[in-house]
Amino acid sequence: MAASVDREEVARFDAQAATWWDADGPMRVLHRFNPVRLAYIRDEACRHFGRDPNRPFALEGLSLVDVGCGGGVLSEPLARLGASVIGLDPAEKNVAVARAHAEAEGVKADYRAETIEAVVERGERFDIVLAMEVVEHVVDRTAFLATCCAAVKPGGLLFAATLNRTMRSFALAIVGAEYVLNWLPKGTHDWDKFVKPDELTADLEAGGLQVFDTAGVMFDPLTGGWRRSRDTAVNYMVAARRD
Repeated sequence: MAASVDREEVARFDAQAATWWDADGPMRVLHRFNPVRLAYIRDEACRHFGRDPNRPFALEGLSLVDVGCGGGVLSEPLARLGASVIGLDPAEKNVAVARAHAEAEGVKADYRAETIEAVVERGERFDIVLAMEVVEHVVDRTAFLATCCAAVKPGGLLFAATLNRTMRSFALAIVGAEYVLNWLPKGTHDWDKFVKPDELTADLEAGGLQVFDTAGVMFDPLTGGWRRSRDTAVNYMVAARRD
């Protein structure tokens, strides 16, 4: 399988590697976004696998791969919930940062500087596959998602989060977040790579999965955090399963 890695994107995130765990740095929006996506994954996974989301190790015994894990900001709390986590990222500096942070925190996670294509070619399959905030950064979205789907075990789940390709997302996620508010480094996103929910659903269904939930995510200026919403015009997440 040909990797869907965009080398320019990898270089950009590699250059920012040291800032992944700085909650007030360039990744601050991701840190504020993290609680809502973590809760979504935990709750939907527990519902699907018959677990209690309030248990300390609610995901214990489940294998999980976080594709495009960056510095491990999402991988690490999922490992704390008991999941057996593999974090993949083609940017070697990201992986080094993730490993160092997990080791310092005493968190067990397997971070690898490789692609999901390489993992699938070896025959590895998982209970949970994550493609969070990565779909809009790959060269070939359809091929990438086909590979992610192939990594899902029978009865397993795939979670994806991305940005909708709307005029509102252009205004808020690019003009607002990158150029006005400076929440993100300029050039972080390419609006043409944003993905409409029906496009994402079609790709996942082509990979043999069934999308069973779509949730919007909105910034709440009153709290400075993010929350679930019915509005998918900008940020959204989906959950899909393999029967």
